[in-house]
Amino acid sequence: MINISDLVKRFGAFTAVDGLSFSVEKGEVLGFLGPNGAGKSTTMRMITGFLAPTSGQVSVCGYDVAQQGLEAQRCLGYLPEGAPAYGEMTPRGYLKFIGEVRGLTGAEGVKALDRAVERAHLGSVLDQPIDTLSKGFKRRVGLAQAILHNPPVLIMDEPTDGLDPNQKHAVRSLIKEMSADKAIIISTHILEEVDAICSRALIIDRGRQVADGTPSELAARSSYHNAVTIGFAGEEGPRALPELQALNGITRLDERQEGGQALYTLFVADKERLLIEEVSALAQSRGWNVRALYAEEGRLDEVFRMLTTSDVSERHDISEEAVV
Repeated sequence: MINISDLVKRFGAFTAVDGLSFSVEKGEVLGFLGPNGAGKSTTMRMITGFLAPTSGQVSVCGYDVAQQGLEAQRCLGYLPEGAPAYGEMTPRGYLKFIGEVRGLTGAEGVKALDRAVERAHLGSVLDQPIDTLSKGFKRRVGLAQAILHNPPVLIMDEPTDGLDPNQKHAVRSLIKEMSADKAIIISTHILEEVDAICSRALIIDRGRQVADGTPSELAARSSYHNAVTIGFAGEEGPRALPELQALNGITRLDERQEGGQALYTLFVADKERLLIEEVSALAQSRGWNVRALYAEEGRLDEVFRMLTTSDVSERHDISEEAVV
């Protein structure tokens, strides 16, 4: 439903997007990740046709965005960064206007507006000027306009930005609910969001792809993958440490306090090794009073830091600024 081939965008001598190629199928929620200035928003603007690429090709639902822009945009719902809207309008008036632009009039337009308002939970502010709304409500107005025409493809830049925890949960649930029959790309800095709603994650750095896989596949690249954390009752921990450290292949042991309890994490170079079985057997044989024992799944934030190095402040990147 989305196909991107050798996509490049240059601003003068600066290359913001450098040869990106990927596709997104129906039923996928792709988490589009990267540090500030990596080229995420620029890529989204090219997918949606708001910014022309220097080279490469984008197709949406089989339509070439450069050659068949209107046809492609009819298939798209787009929530841009900042959720811009007409501040003097009310959400009702704005969504009615967007519906008319989309060709949704009469009973069909009313039905589409009501559905979007319900899904974005805008009923309490429907007739209040958008300029007077909180950042979270403005974001939800932007979400409502993106889904108003029930498009098969959704592109959303930081969809939960500015929302409180309850609102974030509602939007994430909505995205998961809609994902069955749509192709969805979301840009986010919230890595827990990737775990919560994304079936796949693609990481870019300095405009180039550096990783692509399911969240669990990426987490498996973390040094924490299959590491084992153990906690003891009382003062037993320090006495057990020498034996834990003596286990074959232990490369590192970290200690931290959590809830007033000391926890020790043991790392091994072989991430496929079932270290937890060995630690459990050792604890049972020694009769240790164990309060906690579990295998770590891996940490996306560590993988993200390992794979990315760019920063907008270092690069003076104009690509993430307002390019209209």
